[in-house]
Amino acid sequence: MDRQQLVRQLPPVHELVRESAGEHGNYPQHLLTDAAREVLAAWRRAILEEGAEPPGIADLADAVRRIVLDKLRMSLRPVINATGVVLHTNLGRAPLSDDALAAATAVARGYSNLELDLETGGRGSRYSHVEDLLKDLTGAEAALVVNNNAAAVLLCLSALARGKEVVVSRGELVEIGGSFRIPEVMAQSGAILKEVGTTNKIYPRDYERAIGPETALLLKVHPSNYRILGFTREVTREELVSLGRKYQLPVMEDLGSGVLVDLQQYGVGVEPTVQASIDAGMDLVTFSGDKLLGGPQAGVILGRSGLLQVLKEHPLLRALRVDKLTLAALEATLRAYQRKDAAETLPVLRMLAIRREELQSRAEHLRDGIACRAGDACSVTVIDGFSRVGGGALPLTELPTSLVVLRPKKATAAALAGRLRKGDPPVLVRVQEDGVLLDPRTIGEGDEEALVDAVAAALRCLISEQTG
Repeated sequence: MDRQQLVRQLPPVHELVRESAGEHGNYPQHLLTDAAREVLAAWRRAILEEGAEPPGIADLADAVRRIVLDKLRMSLRPVINATGVVLHTNLGRAPLSDDALAAATAVARGYSNLELDLETGGRGSRYSHVEDLLKDLTGAEAALVVNNNAAAVLLCLSALARGKEVVVSRGELVEIGGSFRIPEVMAQSGAILKEVGTTNKIYPRDYERAIGPETALLLKVHPSNYRILGFTREVTREELVSLGRKYQLPVMEDLGSGVLVDLQQYGVGVEPTVQASIDAGMDLVTFSGDKLLGGPQAGVILGRSGLLQVLKEHPLLRALRVDKLTLAALEATLRAYQRKDAAETLPVLRMLAIRREELQSRAEHLRDGIACRAGDACSVTVIDGFSRVGGGALPLTELPTSLVVLRPKKATAAALAGRLRKGDPPVLVRVQEDGVLLDPRTIGEGDEEALVDAVAAALRCLISEQTG
């Protein structure tokens, strides 16, 4: 039979659409038609160019349904984070607490008093829902929330230093994820960068020499994702605040990943708290809501009431404001700190504080479950290792953990990692030499069974690909 005759064995589009719809669900007709045309076109090419044998209509219909389901599947969807990086920027940073999810759902379901004062019946401020909480928790005079910390820095510089000089240490001109660079944000704000000191050493006199009639602000930036070690010297908050008072200049600190509790109590490391910045006399402090704070993406600005009022009246604020879902989730997160149960209810703090013995037990349970399903397709062991904080916080801190190591017998570790990433649910892992590493620290509670299923499915796919 020649190739043209083989092509004529393929069903027409309308028949394939009818077969594909069948009793498998209410698929949109236009998607079925587009997918049927795509499948038939691919098989025509395969027959004419390679002499392939056309499949039966049932197999063609399966291919059509797979295409339709892929098109209907949500692009943004949950993944299992087995990397051990707690604040994984690519995976959405901080998972929200049950309270935060419930609060966001409650206000999303209907109407809310977002900008309504329920006492007076008049117009209210959306920022009032969290301002008093932030003031009580940190000791700041006033507070404001925008959509992320980059926006917080941009608003402060635009409102207070546009066309004027901002003095900052050369060693603090940071770049963090997504190419957020302090000099570029400063340029966008209209402020003029005046860098002082050297990369590794700076003294109060360096700032003082730079202060002139065009100086509007002294800026301190926390080196979120790096550290300078060795022969170093930095200007303390207290020294910078003293200079600001002497020359009547506001002093601002960008903390990056703000934290409201002392992480040393969990054995994590030293990270400056927001309260420490306020207590040192900083006039403005900015930080993220979705990092060590453990809440939704947001940028928090704290400081002197007069300066915050300038920010609240600036026209840029409307472009940077947060929505009701963010405010609801942020308020619920802050309430956990108010109740003093944040370590128990916020996933980020729970993951950072989890005991070594529990990690070992979870790793062994995961190993046993995978080994039972994997058979001889993969070796499964448990080793000691380290997790990371991530999110630009504590870059040198290694958190002791137990790792499950998968070594597939007839495939590479990279191939298994790729198959897990493309699975349902997607699983993100670390690859080290010839092994796939799974860290129980960041695997969500209740996700272990789904992870075991995902590993078994990935191994089956790899075996199927090899056998043909």
